[in-house]
Amino acid sequence: MKLRFLLLSFGISFLSLAQGVHYTLRMSKPQNHYFEVEMLVSDVKENSFDIKMPVWAPGSYLVREFAKNVNMVKAWDEKGKALEVKKRNKNTWEVVKGSAQKVKINYEVYAFELSVRTSFLDLTHGFVSGSGVFMYVDKLREKSGTLSVIPYETFKKVSTAMPVAGERMSSDKGFEFSFMNYDQLVDCPIEIGNHETFDFTAEGVKHNVAIYGPGNYDIPTLKKDMATIVSTATKVFGENPNKDYTFIIHNVVDGQGGLEHTNSTTLSVNRWTYQGAEYIGFLSLVAHEYFHLWNVKRIRPVQLGPFNYDEENYTSLLWVMEGFTSYYDELLLRRAGFYTQEQMLQKINSSVNYVEGSEGSRVQPVAHASFDAWIKAYRPNENSANTTMTYYTRGAMIAAMLDAKIVTKFKGKKSLDDFLQKLYKDFYKKLNRGFSEEEFEKALTDFMGEDMKPFLDAYVYGTQVPDFKAVFGPLGVKTEYTGTKKANFGATFSNGIVKSVRSNSSAENAGLSVNDEIIGVNGYRVSGAEVDATLGSYDDGDVVSILVAREDILLELTAKIGSYERPSYRMSVEKPNDLLNYWLR
Repeated sequence: MKLRFLLLSFGISFLSLAQGVHYTLRMSKPQNHYFEVEMLVSDVKENSFDIKMPVWAPGSYLVREFAKNVNMVKAWDEKGKALEVKKRNKNTWEVVKGSAQKVKINYEVYAFELSVRTSFLDLTHGFVSGSGVFMYVDKLREKSGTLSVIPYETFKKVSTAMPVAGERMSSDKGFEFSFMNYDQLVDCPIEIGNHETFDFTAEGVKHNVAIYGPGNYDIPTLKKDMATIVSTATKVFGENPNKDYTFIIHNVVDGQGGLEHTNSTTLSVNRWTYQGAEYIGFLSLVAHEYFHLWNVKRIRPVQLGPFNYDEENYTSLLWVMEGFTSYYDELLLRRAGFYTQEQMLQKINSSVNYVEGSEGSRVQPVAHASFDAWIKAYRPNENSANTTMTYYTRGAMIAAMLDAKIVTKFKGKKSLDDFLQKLYKDFYKKLNRGFSEEEFEKALTDFMGEDMKPFLDAYVYGTQVPDFKAVFGPLGVKTEYTGTKKANFGATFSNGIVKSVRSNSSAENAGLSVNDEIIGVNGYRVSGAEVDATLGSYDDGDVVSILVAREDILLELTAKIGSYERPSYRMSVEKPNDLLNYWLR
């Protein structure tokens, strides 16, 4: 029946086909979680052409193999004759068109993973993350086209930042959108269903908000607070490059953060997040993803646009893209009045303690963490804490250090804002491209008026511990080292099961491994809940016999309890001055 319908509508579809690629998205049976995609292709002169499904979603640095969700790739010419389709590799299909001038391609995409980077469809709503749903014609990526969204019969709304093509049609006839090229098509996520919608205007830009799922949100409060964040972020750069912007918010049980786009974002949060401390966390997420419309989508490494959708796009600058943004998502809340100066300082203090208290901070430079995001950050294992460092938090710490250094050097006349403005103007506005690592270093050196290579070598390409007193002291901030040696076994447990083992710890030296189950200590049986307290009760130098079960085999291990000093710092305002007030304004 489906095939017959497609063939009957074939001639009608081609009547309106212009040059380029035109998509139609249907969802005739949402409960089976399949989006049905139709591509109408013209302007291909060769006898055959390739269509491809991206392997990753820009902004989320992991190869996700979206082609695994694709079924039933079929093609016809303008007369309804079936064309040969050959699978060439994991994400590429060759369409043998012969003399056909126009080709129709149909396929299905299984969509049942609701996250900000993947797609989802059921009877309650549909969400499209474009790079996992829309295939592209390799030779026509730069061509413009249109998208028709035909919602399921009970779905009445479609929300996306994609421009409307002509007059927007009704939900029973479909919604028409246009795109300049494939990059724009997949850079505009789509929410389909019966979600709540509202809008507000800030800095002359209309902001549309689509909220799926119930929650304890209050629309007037969201309008006011989100507008405040938009205005505060815009002031960093002095202009907002968008004419409109779309927030898609998913209220779910397990919130997963956000994903940035050029003039939109998708946020995934717990449905009860809109009150108290959780609400401040939500506003921080809004600030983070909104700041990305400048820092990542316009200020960017050369590797991050135009994209290679076939493989990893490596860059060592994610510490700038994500780290600086993580710093500003808190700083914007301070400037917007959601934090006090002291609370903002404590946010920086927390970042410092997280970074310097992590074993991996002395092993993996943040530039390497950026480059290896594809194989490490999104694929952590039981040993990751010993060997890796997040470019989010270490990048945020370095941003705070650079900001403090700039404020100090220029005596409160410049800040990190000014350096970001320089990158925005020099590369995005003047050259309309990203920058290389060398260009970033040169831009920073030129801005500072001093060679910044030693700084970058120490803290970005190396793992040196900063002199926090020297960095923050001129701003009236007192930094005290608070780390102390304590007896420590060096393992974490969940109900008696070993979940992690710290490098060079008593646990590692004794031979304990992740997934071991602690059965007894010093000849006495211990239950799961007692393991932490029992092993934590021994002093430095004590020798302990531990009975473990590993793969159902009992092993007796001997551990000598050692000491461990986790580095930590306490930052406080010692002598408030104009530089501090400018820095944490």
